[in-house]
Amino acid sequence: MDTHTLDDTMRQLGARARKAARQVARADDRTKSAALRAMAERLRERKDWLQAENAKDLEAAKRNGLEPALIDRLTLSDKALALMAAGLEQIAAMPDPVGELTETRLRPNGMQVARMRVPLGVIAIVYESRPNVTIDAAALCLKSGNAAILRGGSEAIHSNTALGLIVRAGLEAAGLPADAVQVVETTDRAAVGKLATMTEYVDVIVPRGGKGLIKRLSEEAKVPVIKHLDGICHVYVDRDADLAKAQAIAFNAKTYRYGICGAMETLLVHADVAPAFLPPMSRAFIEHGVELRGCERTRAIVPEAVPASEEDWATEYLAPILSVKIVDDIGQAIHHIETYGSQHTDAIVTESLAAARRFQREVDSSSVYVNLPTCFADGYEYGLGAEIGISTNKLHARGPVGLEGLTTLKWVLTGDGQTRG
Repeated sequence: MDTHTLDDTMRQLGARARKAARQVARADDRTKSAALRAMAERLRERKDWLQAENAKDLEAAKRNGLEPALIDRLTLSDKALALMAAGLEQIAAMPDPVGELTETRLRPNGMQVARMRVPLGVIAIVYESRPNVTIDAAALCLKSGNAAILRGGSEAIHSNTALGLIVRAGLEAAGLPADAVQVVETTDRAAVGKLATMTEYVDVIVPRGGKGLIKRLSEEAKVPVIKHLDGICHVYVDRDADLAKAQAIAFNAKTYRYGICGAMETLLVHADVAPAFLPPMSRAFIEHGVELRGCERTRAIVPEAVPASEEDWATEYLAPILSVKIVDDIGQAIHHIETYGSQHTDAIVTESLAAARRFQREVDSSSVYVNLPTCFADGYEYGLGAEIGISTNKLHARGPVGLEGLTTLKWVLTGDGQTRG
């Protein structure tokens, strides 16, 4: 597709989304939820057709040598489709955030001041090799009163296009505009750049993919981006930690799943407890196949650890590799996190209320835990029902982004003829 044609196509798509967004913003919860349930029904009814379309992507993926893990993510199995349908119904049953009044207060002159939760407008979502995101993103955007423009990876083009038709049918069945959710059907990578700069049509863009995609959008976008680049997560074992509890937490934080953004990448240990804590902890990791990279003090206690470099402290491994550092106090632990962390998720293990409160107050991350593993960084675990992603932004949404994160607030004032003197 030439540049001029692509530009026209994307602008038309944006204009349709903007028009649909106004209609969806006015829709009541009953209508939006009916659309989501209709999508779930059609997912189940059209399973064979969806899997036939998905087979085209799987065949191309195998031909192109896509990694087995990516092929697994790409596959619309019976289980995957059942989970997608169930997810639609779960989101339909969740409370509608739109129109919620918060911080209501009465002024001395009798004027009522409040804040109302309203949709963002048009949300563009760019993602890779996970066709389930087409359904998840459509559902979250619709429930929160937004229109969505979805651009999946080229390796899932047939699957995403088919799922987009399911979504459009569900919208129309409920009397909502089909353009409320649009799937970009071109595989031209330039389409992503267009989305990221169409400020007149797109209110926010959410990248869900690898670092390359997120870095590119962060650099090119003129539209606000909800994102996190790295998940360099820490667990700090304090001097006042229950060491058995700390071992269970640290082990779960690292080994629950290596490839998630909430996996622990650095273990910080107070010097006073390191001699008792690190030998059994290191054995557990090594027996599980985790490579340890330690500071000099760590290696004096755990000789199996290889020397950690400066680069290790700033690396998101997403693999069975863990860096370990001994610190002298909580202040040094916090300083290390400030220096090398990515403001994603960090945890302290301690029985000291003062240490716990200091850590939660001073660590500047989107999520800060006490006596919990960092792998809890997930919208479902927070009670959000579902999430569009995790944000390390400081403006607007931060942490797991659920329905509320896809809305904003406006001031609404109500009076009875008061005038300002």
